[in-house]
Amino acid sequence: MRRPVLRNLFLASGLLALTQLMTPTGAAAEARLALVIGQSAYRTVPELPNAANDAKGMTELLGNAGFTVTTASNLAQNDMRQAISDFAGKVSASGADTVALVFYAGHGLQIDGENYLVPVDLDPKREADIPLQGVRLNDLLNTLGALPTRARIFMLDACRNNPFPALSGAGHGLAIVDTKAGAPGSFISYSTSPGAEAEDGSGIDSPYTTAALTVAKQPNLPIEEVFKRIRISVAQSTDGRQIPWESSSLTTDFKFFGGESSSQQPAVPGASSMALASGTRSVADWRKDLQGKEPKAAYEIVIADDTVEAYQAYVELYAQASFTPRLRTILERRRQMLAWERATAINTRASFEAYLANWDNSDLAATARRLLLRVQNRNYVLPAAVAAAPAPVAVALAPTCPCSTPSIPATPVNPAVAPVIKKRVDATPPKRKVVETPPKPRRPPPDDVVYERAPPPGPSPEAVGVGIGVGIGLGMGMGGHGGGGYGRGDNYRSRY
Repeated sequence: MRRPVLRNLFLASGLLALTQLMTPTGAAAEARLALVIGQSAYRTVPELPNAANDAKGMTELLGNAGFTVTTASNLAQNDMRQAISDFAGKVSASGADTVALVFYAGHGLQIDGENYLVPVDLDPKREADIPLQGVRLNDLLNTLGALPTRARIFMLDACRNNPFPALSGAGHGLAIVDTKAGAPGSFISYSTSPGAEAEDGSGIDSPYTTAALTVAKQPNLPIEEVFKRIRISVAQSTDGRQIPWESSSLTTDFKFFGGESSSQQPAVPGASSMALASGTRSVADWRKDLQGKEPKAAYEIVIADDTVEAYQAYVELYAQASFTPRLRTILERRRQMLAWERATAINTRASFEAYLANWDNSDLAATARRLLLRVQNRNYVLPAAVAAAPAPVAVALAPTCPCSTPSIPATPVNPAVAPVIKKRVDATPPKRKVVETPPKPRRPPPDDVVYERAPPPGPSPEAVGVGIGVGIGLGMGMGGHGGGGYGRGDNYRSRY
């Protein structure tokens, strides 16, 4: 009777072990949620047929990698915002040990240094319509960045050409987004370099998604290695016209598919971002590493690293190689986009003037001039407001005479200054207005003071006459001293 029981236990153990081997690395220890958006059926511009195929392929790949996938296609602005909000709610409810991934295929635009995802109902008449009709990429990043998660991964196949005629002055491609400037634990991948345009491709998928569907299936690859291989594959398939780019602030390891039980290895904080930190290496270091290598092998090495220092070392060492012209173009554009990132981040007159001094003929020069004018107007308005502010303060420092104190109008001329006037009058007493200090008493004049001015107001003329008569009578009574008697009588009256 015991043999069937033992046989069943062995069978159950074998099935459990097989299930664990087939399960993606970390899936048992972490929750995986994904939002896949494919924007193909644009209403005012030609469709993007590959975007729908890209979304379908990524939905299948992520599902096999252990993600619970929410797929949304051809979203208008309100629908896209609602989809992002609903997904954020699921991530929040899933807990802190969650990997949240967003894949977006469709159009993307850069306006005034801001990146926007394009809903299918977008119909701009001018650049100023994009903030009203589009969805800011930063809103997506900040919404998920505010949630406690294990990792946040963003894959943006959104750098296709700008199809809107009214936006002819907009910059090409998307601006740089540095994940290190936000909440840690994020990884963002663009289908092409900042400021460059991605191709929709001639197959059923875009070059970026085609590479991702192939490379990400490879087992036991860290996410940084996955996207390095994606970058090399896309560069090869597009003959160097398209170079994917990424930025990472991950603090834990992540693999789409596991091989050995690497999930049991403790994650080292910051270890994942080490693969992308090679940009700290100098040009001289890269020259030493590339010295003696074949041009093609060296080209793939610097493409995988994708840093200014690596590209600079290559063009210096391999000036005559066939890959050098395209790398010079990539290097120039990368420097330009880094300068643009600094200018928009600092957002001052000096930062935009510095950009225009070096890149006056770039596609972003018109935007830089517009932002420069905006900053100058802002600087001019602020001093004018500050200069106008002291005028109402004079009301609180009014003359000390109560009869000449001006009253505060019920409706101020400048409503923005009115709260300041009220606060100063009620809370801060005037410094020059003396109310509570009584006047000092005057000392009476000595007896021998002779008044040369008219006497101050006093009794009526009749009373004065009586006083004079008394003085005359006293003078006569004292025998010939009438004049002196008059003087004393007047003095006596004025003192008392």
